[in-house]
Amino acid sequence: MFYGLNNFIKNILPKSLFYRALLIVAVPVLVLQLVITIVFFDSLWIKTTKGMTRALVNEISTFLEFYNDENYDKVEITKLFSVYQDLNFELVEDKDFNFEYNERWFSPIDRTLRRELKSRFNLDNFWFDTTNYKELIDIRIKYESGYFKFLVPRDRITSSSARIFALWITVPALIMVLISLIFLKNQTRPITNLARAAEKFGKGEEIEEFKPSGASEIRQAGYEFDKMRKRIIRHLNQRSEMLSGISHDLRTPLTRMKLQIAFIKDKNLSNKLAEDINEMEKMLNEYLQFTKSSFQEKDETFDLTELLDEITKKYDKDDISTNLAPRVYFNGRKNLIRRCINNLLDNAVKYGKKVNVELNKNNNNLFLKIEDNGPGIPEKEYDNVFKPFYKINKGRADSKSSVGLGLSIASDIIRSHGGNIKLEKSKMNGLEVRIFLPV
Repeated sequence: MFYGLNNFIKNILPKSLFYRALLIVAVPVLVLQLVITIVFFDSLWIKTTKGMTRALVNEISTFLEFYNDENYDKVEITKLFSVYQDLNFELVEDKDFNFEYNERWFSPIDRTLRRELKSRFNLDNFWFDTTNYKELIDIRIKYESGYFKFLVPRDRITSSSARIFALWITVPALIMVLISLIFLKNQTRPITNLARAAEKFGKGEEIEEFKPSGASEIRQAGYEFDKMRKRIIRHLNQRSEMLSGISHDLRTPLTRMKLQIAFIKDKNLSNKLAEDINEMEKMLNEYLQFTKSSFQEKDETFDLTELLDEITKKYDKDDISTNLAPRVYFNGRKNLIRRCINNLLDNAVKYGKKVNVELNKNNNNLFLKIEDNGPGIPEKEYDNVFKPFYKINKGRADSKSSVGLGLSIASDIIRSHGGNIKLEKSKMNGLEVRIFLPV
C-alpha cells in the first residue's frame, strides 16, 4: 500500500530540480496564506459580519415594534429611524407577498442574513436579495396587508476589510514567489549548463572552455567534470598519436618488404607474401579508423535521406532496395554517420545477396533499418559482435582481411550521437540492423 502511494506521489511530483525547488518554496507560502485566510474569515470577518447583521435585524425588529405601538406617532417613528438609524424603507401594499428566492448558499452574507432574520421572523414573513443593487440590500418584511421594503447599504452588514486583507495577503505572496523564481533560476542554471556540457562531451561534440558557476558544491562538481574531460581528451590524443606513430613506423618496413618481393623469382611465394602485406596494411588502417578521435569533426545539419541515397548508389547493385522518407534532416557529424552506414552496408552486401534499406521518422526519433538475406548471426552473439576485434566463425564466413572492428565502430558512432543500435533476425531470414537516433 505504502509502496503504491509512494510511486503515485513520485509520478505527480515535477521531475526537474527547478520546479521541485519552486514547490519547496511555494507550498509553505501557500499553506501559510491559506491558514491565515481561514483564521481571518473565521475569527474576524465572519464574526464581524454576524454581529453587524444581528444589529441591523434588531433595528428592523425594534422599528416594527414601535410602529405597531399605538402610543407612538408612526410618522415621527419613521423619521427617527430614517435619520438616526440610516434605514430607508417604504410600506408597500401587496396581499400576496410571493417572491422567489435566489438561493446563494455559498455566500456568507446571505447565510448570515437568512439565519438572523429567521430568528426574529417567521420564514414566510420575510424576503431579501443581495444582488439586485450593487451597494444596497433589499429586505422585505411582511406587515398586515402589505410589506415594508428596506433598502440597506451593503456596508451595514459586511466589512470592507476583507478586500484589503485579500489584497495585502495576495500581493506579497506573488512578490515572494517571483523573487523565488529569479533566485531558483540562477541556482539551477549552472546545473543545467553542466548537464548540457556533459551531454555534448558524451556525444563527442566539441565543448568551448567550460566555466563552472553557482553554489560551491555545484562549482566543485563543474571543476571536477572539466578536469575529467581534459584527462579523457588528453588520453584520446595520446592514443591516436601513439598509433599514428606505430603506423608510420610499420609502413616503412612494409614498403621495403614490397620492394624486396619484386626481386623474388618464385611468383607463387611472391603473391602470397604480397597478400599478407596488403592484409597487414588494411589491418593498420582499420586500427587507425577505430582509434581516430571524433572530436575533430563538428556537428552540422544535413539531409540523411540524400546521404543514404548517395551511399547506396555507389554500390551500383540492383539487389539493394531502398524505402526512404523524403527530406529527413539530422544534426550530427556527417562523415561519422557516413562511415557507420558504409560499414553496415559493406557487411550486408558482403554476406547477403539482397539488401533492403529503410528510413522513417516521427516527432522524436529517426529509424534506420538495414536488412539482408545472408546467413545471419546467432542470437547469443548479438552483443558480442559489437566488441572490438571480436570475430565469429558461425553464421557468416570469417575473412582474413577483417579484424572485427566494423560493427564496433558503427556502434560507437551511433551511441556518440545519443542513439542506439540493435540486431534482429530479418524478414528475409538474414540479419536486420535497427538504428534509433534522436531528432
